[in-house]
Amino acid sequence: MSMYVLALLIGVVAGLRTMTAPTAVSWAAYLGWLPLRETPLAFFGFAATPYVFTVLAIAEFIVDQLPNTASRTVPIQFGARLVSGGLSGAAIGAAHGGWVGGVIAGLVGAVIGTLGGARARGAMSRAFGRDRPAALVEDAVAVVAAALIVMAVQ
Repeated sequence: MSMYVLALLIGVVAGLRTMTAPTAVSWAAYLGWLPLRETPLAFFGFAATPYVFTVLAIAEFIVDQLPNTASRTVPIQFGARLVSGGLSGAAIGAAHGGWVGGVIAGLVGAVIGTLGGARARGAMSRAFGRDRPAALVEDAVAVVAAALIVMAVQ
């Protein structure tokens, strides 16, 4: 599969759950699936990085369940998803010699994931009659997709 498609898809994951994309990328780098040692994004593979990202991802899953959590489309949330998607896409691109294309694909994916994810979650929430089941489905989709994407970069 094209690295640009994978970068786009990891961006979509970032649009769904901001910290899930860099967590998956970090674990892939740490495990040697994503060769980033000779790139400016080598920090993704440092020994502590995947654990830090994992804690942040778990915290995001918890905070997302709270009723006061801001919409993903407000500027700060949207911006965080763009940064996450861009960095994660860049990491996939950098491992294959095309970090600029990876950034662009990751950013585009983050926009798709943010806007499309908001619409899909809204529709699921209406169908379920409440938000929590929709949020849990979205969590599962983000985690499974991220795992499949980073396994495909090998």
